[in-house]
Amino acid sequence: MAAVLIKDFKNISKSDTLIAWWKWASLGEMTKAGIPVPQGFVILSNVFDMFVSETGLDIKIDAILKSLDMKKEQTIETASKKIKTMILAKEIPWYIKESILENYKKLNAKFVAVRSSATAEDSASTARAGQLESYLNVTEKTLLNDIKKCWASLFTPRAIFYRFENRLTKDSISVAVVIQKMVDSEKSGIAFSVHPVNEDKNQIIIEAWFGLGEAIVSGEITPDSYIIDKRKYNILEINVNEQSKALYKKPWGGNERKKLKEKGKTQVLNSKEIIELSEIIVKIERHYGFPCDIERAKEWNNFYIVQSRPITTLTR
Repeated sequence: MAAVLIKDFKNISKSDTLIAWWKWASLGEMTKAGIPVPQGFVILSNVFDMFVSETGLDIKIDAILKSLDMKKEQTIETASKKIKTMILAKEIPWYIKESILENYKKLNAKFVAVRSSATAEDSASTARAGQLESYLNVTEKTLLNDIKKCWASLFTPRAIFYRFENRLTKDSISVAVVIQKMVDSEKSGIAFSVHPVNEDKNQIIIEAWFGLGEAIVSGEITPDSYIIDKRKYNILEINVNEQSKALYKKPWGGNERKKLKEKGKTQVLNSKEIIELSEIIVKIERHYGFPCDIERAKEWNNFYIVQSRPITTLTR
């Protein structure tokens, strides 16, 4: 029986975490639950394993990692650069390439998001903030190379150090990649279904900013924040912060920062949007039965959930 390489969101659920990891299996789980999730598919973790095995990279990578002196930062950086260069230089086997492109065409989308998640950073009980690498507004021209970049990001210096620090073997680490129809987000943000600071289970916190979600990673943006009572959807607090620039899609792919001028001084989400989003957040939490950390985007009049994971920092 041929190995399954790819699974559409409609055919994946939380029971598939061993092959798609929690983060991506949850997209399928939410799709089935009627949560608004952009259409997409997951390139399963076994695909990366097949790629390094069939290209002979697995032996070379093991040799480099075994020679590391973890007390010397320079050796980790050198090893990382070598491994990533090797991965990017290799061709993806034809049958994997064919399967990826076939599923990409089914999305009928000019632009997609390419995101990665590794076993070492992602499970229901130990989910760590942030995926390895993400590429937004990707076209067919760069799709395969960006997938390889996601695979290569499993070997950043930080990821290598984490692997050794937690004594993870090569058999316990792999990477799954999601290809998702791109939301041309006018307003992005994150939300917590339980207040992450005071741990009030009746309070939702929503953070919001203009433009694409990745803009927050650079640290240039201080988002708006809103606190909502989830029992009656009363807005308890609104904090508006000025945003000078936002990240938007370029017409032919890729991203660019634009000045917002007066728009950047206004509140990102209005009261109606805050309440509408709060209702979606509560629906997600009720479906899973535990507090959730949620990432979403808004295009035109529609909210889309692009990620949901457990909040693992709560003490009670």
